[in-house]
Amino acid sequence: MNQLVNSLVTQKSILITGGAGGVGKTTAAAALGTIAALETDRKVLVLTVDPAKRLADAMGLAKFGNVVTKVDLSGFGERSPKGELYAAMLDTKASWDDLVIRYAPNMRVRGEILANPIYRNISSRFVQSHDYIAMESLYDLYNKGDFDLLIVDTPPSRNAMDFLDAPERMADFFSSKLLRWITAPYRSRLVATAFKPFYQVADRIIGSDFLEQVAEFFILFQSMYDGFIERGKSVSALLRSDVTSFLVVTSPEYLPMREAEFFLGALRERHLNLGALIVNRSLPYYLGDQNAIQIAQRLIADSEILVKDRFLGVDPRIMRGVLSEIGSTYLDFSNLYGQQHNLLATLLVDKAKVLATPYLETDVADLTSLERIGSNLDFVKF
Repeated sequence: MNQLVNSLVTQKSILITGGAGGVGKTTAAAALGTIAALETDRKVLVLTVDPAKRLADAMGLAKFGNVVTKVDLSGFGERSPKGELYAAMLDTKASWDDLVIRYAPNMRVRGEILANPIYRNISSRFVQSHDYIAMESLYDLYNKGDFDLLIVDTPPSRNAMDFLDAPERMADFFSSKLLRWITAPYRSRLVATAFKPFYQVADRIIGSDFLEQVAEFFILFQSMYDGFIERGKSVSALLRSDVTSFLVVTSPEYLPMREAEFFLGALRERHLNLGALIVNRSLPYYLGDQNAIQIAQRLIADSEILVKDRFLGVDPRIMRGVLSEIGSTYLDFSNLYGQQHNLLATLLVDKAKVLATPYLETDVADLTSLERIGSNLDFVKF
């Protein structure tokens, strides 16, 4: 196991992956979890808040959801795992119900919130609901202490900013003018009289009692304000603590690299700890080796000599074409490697924290592939 990877999975309690969509972020989280459970004596949980559910496929889980599920690591032959691996996918609706049960001031308010038709319809799409509930789940799991290492797979990077800022955004929402404007007519008879003409028009347009149901929902929800705010402060403190590190995942193309640059800058602005930048599906470093490049160039330039000296008895035209094509293809990949490497070098990041995973010819669809990725995570040679 790479020394940086080893220090992250043995010394940290929380690893949070972030990056653009389609760069292998979920796979990187699952691979780290797999190698950590195999190589260390830690109890590891991989939690995904990515709605694509790719983690379930990669880890071969038939059942998946809000319930933590143990991953069977017996398929590695004589290689006995030192630790344990678990996985779970965030169920936003169920998690919000749990949150209401925990924070509601009494059973009456709890029942009214859960029964409110607005809550039932929008609890899975409420402002920042997915991001905020992910932070709540992470905080709960950490404080329960059932796992030594939590690896969190977040939504794509610009959404991951919402993930990082969810506690503050929730606090802003509770104190927003919009929320006061919606609920004011139902808190005061005087204000209600002033708003009456508007609500009569609104009811004709969007349906009778709709705004009243909305207001009732938010009035009930505001009763949990103190719990949300205090918990949000605790979550923010946990993210900034020494037990947490962030892993930015990218692929070696221009747009994902720019997304990674955005995410790295956001982490710096928020004073959050960067554990590593992981460049997924990287081309092998030997494509930049000058000796190998010279060999490829010779295959093209000296194909006549090579055919004459080493392939007597074979049609020279065929062999010249084969050797030239091999050399040209190698140089094409070498040029692509150089472009990607130069682009990576422009990122403002500690080069000692840049890791690369190998480009696999097959899809990542099982634990063996995840273990291979985790085992081959290594430093990028600059």
